[in-house]
Amino acid sequence: MKITKFMPEAEILQELAERLARIRKAQGYSQTELAKEAGIGVATLRRIESGRDSQLETWLKLLKALDMAPSIDALLPENFNSPMVEVLAGKRRKRTSLSRSSGIVWGDEA
Repeated sequence: MKITKFMPEAEILQELAERLARIRKAQGYSQTELAKEAGIGVATLRRIESGRDSQLETWLKLLKALDMAPSIDALLPENFNSPMVEVLAGKRRKRTSLSRSSGIVWGDEA
């Protein structure tokens, strides 16, 4: 199932839990083995795989143990280039320069 911004957080956690379990099994890990490799408790891994709340740090440890560090980087890319963001940034610069050059003082200038 594709994760969208409209999904409730609990549903996203459940989807991620199911994906994690599939990847763990595909790589041949038991829950005990993966927990040991990631440096977490087996009970913690079981809780995560059941879709219950967990800490991001634990997810990071699991992804690293599964050799999936690029997935971590994909969460928030270092460089995010979006044409829409660039267009909006250009409009903000124009608006700022126009308001300063008009001589009108609004009281919120930097």
